[in-house]
Order: sequence, then structure tokens, then C-alpha cells
Amino acid sequence: MLRLFAAIPIPPAFHRELTKLQRGLPGAKWRPAENFHITLRFAGDIDDHLADDLDAELRAVQSESFTLHLEGANWFGKSEPRAVWIGVGASEPLTQLQARCEKAARRAGLEAETRNFKPHMTLAYLNKTPVDRLAAWCRDRTRFKTEPFQVTHFSLYRSWSQKRGDNIYETIADYPLV
Repeated sequence: MLRLFAAIPIPPAFHRELTKLQRGLPGAKWRPAENFHITLRFAGDIDDHLADDLDAELRAVQSESFTLHLEGANWFGKSEPRAVWIGVGASEPLTQLQARCEKAARRAGLEAETRNFKPHMTLAYLNKTPVDRLAAWCRDRTRFKTEPFQVTHFSLYRSWSQKRGDNIYETIADYPLV
């Protein structure tokens, strides 16, 4: 079984700016910069045959290159916070690319995604982080905004969980945007 997801990698030129945000939040398990990405479609644990079908369908996705920027901060799990993230500025090309990846995943044989697409980049997973501290931390980053960056491709990643340390993400395919 392979744990796969399609995502846009965050360019390394932005890693330092983003890692500077990773402090001052109790219970945060900060994500390493090499894991920074914007998920387009999580496939989960799938067998090799389905993984090959997903790869073939994602290769057929057509989209033009576009720009994005990251902005603001928020969290998932309103009353019991589980992750803090940096948002993605509104982008119709991103929404269209995500919809095309969703259709590709369904054509490959995956079940339809039931959650609405909320483009974000996870900064940390949280464990017993007080909501009031998290709200203040996010409020202090309301005006955070990166320069725009060019999205020239998206990737298919494989993820491994480790008993200790961060998950390992390996790029197994890149899909260029023209």
C-alpha cells in the first residue's frame, strides 16, 4: 500500500520566511520546511494498481501556470485545535486545478472527496494547544502575506509515517503546467 497525495510544493525561496512563523505556540509540532505544500487531492492508502491509474490520470490534467501567494493564519478543529495553517490567496486557477485533480482521482477509481477544498499550507500539528493562545497567535499573523510565486507544476507525493520524527514525503511524479 502507498499513502499518496497530489500537491503544489512551496518554493524553497519561501521556506525561511515561513519557518520564522514557527514559534510561540504551545503544543505545536512544527512541520519541516521540506514538507511545505498545498494539498490538491489526498488519495490515502492505495494499492500499486490504483496508484498507477492515479498517476496516469494526473498526467492528463491540463492547466496553465499561474501565481499564488500565502496569507494569514487559521486553524482546523475550532474547539479542539489539531492543525495551524497559513492560507492561500484567492485564486481561480488554483480552484480549477484542484477540481481537475479531483476528477482525475475519481476517474482513477477513488471515492469522491467529501470535504470542501480549503487551500492552505500546514505549519504545525497541535496537541492540547489552548484556543485562546492559538487565536491570539493567528490574530498576530493576520497581515502576513508572501510575495506571489509562480506555480509551474504540481506533484504526486508518497508519505511515510515514522514512530519518531516527522513524516517523510517523497516526490514520485511531477506534472508540468504550461
